[in-house]
Amino acid sequence: MHLAEARIQENPVLDPTMSAALARRIAREFTPRWDQQWGGKFVLHGRPASAGAVRLDGNDYLSVTGHPDVVNAQVAALRLGSGSVVQSGVFLLGDHPAHAFEKSLSAWIGKEDGYLCQSGYAANMGLLQIIADEQTPVYLDGLAHMSLWEGARAAKAPAHAFRHNDPQHLDRMMQRHGPGVVVVDSVYSTTGALCPLLDILEVVERHGAMIVVDESHSLGTHGPQGAGLCAQLGVTHRVHFITASLAKAFAGRAGYFSAPASMRYYTLISSFPNIFSSSLLPYEIAGLAAALEVIRYSDEARSRLRANTARLRQSLVDAGFPIHQGSEQIIALEAGSEAAAMVLRDTLEARDVVGSIFCAPATSQNRAMVRLTLNASLTEAEMLHVESVAREVAPLLKPWDWPIARRARASAKVAIAQVASAEVASAQASGAAAD
Repeated sequence: MHLAEARIQENPVLDPTMSAALARRIAREFTPRWDQQWGGKFVLHGRPASAGAVRLDGNDYLSVTGHPDVVNAQVAALRLGSGSVVQSGVFLLGDHPAHAFEKSLSAWIGKEDGYLCQSGYAANMGLLQIIADEQTPVYLDGLAHMSLWEGARAAKAPAHAFRHNDPQHLDRMMQRHGPGVVVVDSVYSTTGALCPLLDILEVVERHGAMIVVDESHSLGTHGPQGAGLCAQLGVTHRVHFITASLAKAFAGRAGYFSAPASMRYYTLISSFPNIFSSSLLPYEIAGLAAALEVIRYSDEARSRLRANTARLRQSLVDAGFPIHQGSEQIIALEAGSEAAAMVLRDTLEARDVVGSIFCAPATSQNRAMVRLTLNASLTEAEMLHVESVAREVAPLLKPWDWPIARRARASAKVAIAQVASAEVASAQASGAAAD
């Protein structure tokens, strides 16, 4: 046997050669990031978390994972569910446990009906795909989740971005392009910013439009019994559609969107993610149903989460970190470049504080960050450790010099100048009137 043949047998080629076009695309879009910005390491992967590390990289805000009621419900379903059939959810009859959970979840948030999906991503895509079309303008907040943008794309709808949390800009855009569908997150997944929903709704209603509110990061954590921001503000009846990932406070693997009962069969035969994905498994549905009951009676956990959020945000501000862009349990440490975010992540992990890097396409270019997500079960020792680490690393990282901090200072100067100019103009006008 020739040496070449022996080497082929030792290292067989498992895939054919990729096309030249794909190779060029990878070289153009990915290789420079890998080589120049990431230094030959995958940007999202840090070091393995040690046993004593404080984990701030998950979305289980109320610490539902492992709750005995949830585990027992899942185990019971696994033991008794041998007769279930794995199939698309559109084939499930009305007495299926999935529909019972859809009804319970919808009633909890104050809606008539709703639909389970494989994920929050699938829920957002599937909903936008059936409520918009080529003639329907879709207005998305600039920080709306990527799945919402992809939903507009799936609907082939003209998509228009309005400035983040800026109802006045939304109003001007709708004056130009007409009524359609407005899409916002209740709590934004990268920054923890709260949507000014009351002001947004005024614009929506003035133009006769519809609104979709993604409650992924507020369902369970906000509102009465955790029913979400819409319920907290008392505006659920004014919101056309509510969506959510159930991989956050529910600590499961599913998505949901609400819709009127009159849309049920239209949805089942029109929403592609619902049609072409298998239904959730019985033990998953049982776990979600049990988690709903746990969440409904978790006011104490919600209170702890709010206290942890207020405390750590203040500690980070005191240490010099610019986190003014958010207010909720998601905290963005926006370092700027991807390389800077990697340094920040590694510096924190070396001191046993674990967060997650978010970068393009999850953020805009050069707005990479380490995202910290808080939960209700953080102990006093863990809180003290994170606060101590923040004070220790601030002089090393100089967050007051990050681009976001410089932009905030520049904006503050402009605002002060505008106020001063307005005061001068007012004084001059008053003087002229007196003359």
